[in-house]
Amino acid sequence: MKRLALLRHAKSDWGDAKLDDHNRPLNERGWKAARRMGKELNHRGLQFDLVLASTAARVRETIDGLQEKFDFGCEIRFEPELYLASEETLLSAVETLPGPVGTALLVAHNPGVQRLAVELTHDDSHGLRHRVAHKYPTGGFALIEFRVDDWSDVAPGSGEIAELILPKELD
Repeated sequence: MKRLALLRHAKSDWGDAKLDDHNRPLNERGWKAARRMGKELNHRGLQFDLVLASTAARVRETIDGLQEKFDFGCEIRFEPELYLASEETLLSAVETLPGPVGTALLVAHNPGVQRLAVELTHDDSHGLRHRVAHKYPTGGFALIEFRVDDWSDVAPGSGEIAELILPKELD
C-alpha cells in the first residue's frame, strides 16, 4: 500500500500588492492554521517518508509552522516545478516517487492540489471526496490510500481519501 498526503499551503498575505506572488508570506491566520495542523498531525501519529514541496514562500512558511508542532523526521525537497503546478505535473511527481517511499506528503497550491485529489480518488462512504471536490481550503490536508505496490501504478480513481483535516474544524 502507498499513501499520499496532499496539503494546500496555509492562508497567505495579500497586503503588499507589489510583492511577487512567489514571495507572498503567510498571514497571521495562516501561521495559526499551520501550527494547529502540525499539532493535529502529531496527535494522529502521522509519519512521512518524504516531503515534496513548492518553493513558494507561503509553502515554506506552512512547513515551518507545521514543524513548530510536528517533527517530519524525513527529507523535505523543495521542487521549483511544483510552484502553481497543474494536476498533471503533480501526478508526474507522484508517479516518480522512489519505491521505498511508503507515505509521501505533497505541499503545493490550488487548483492543482484539489484537482489531483479528486482525480486520484473514487467516491467513499464518508463523502470525503465530495467535500474535497466542493472545496479544498487553504491549509487543507487529505490522506489518500492506494492499494498498489509501486507509485507508477497510481491511477485515476485508484485511491480513497482515508483522512481529511481542515483547519477551520480544528478551532
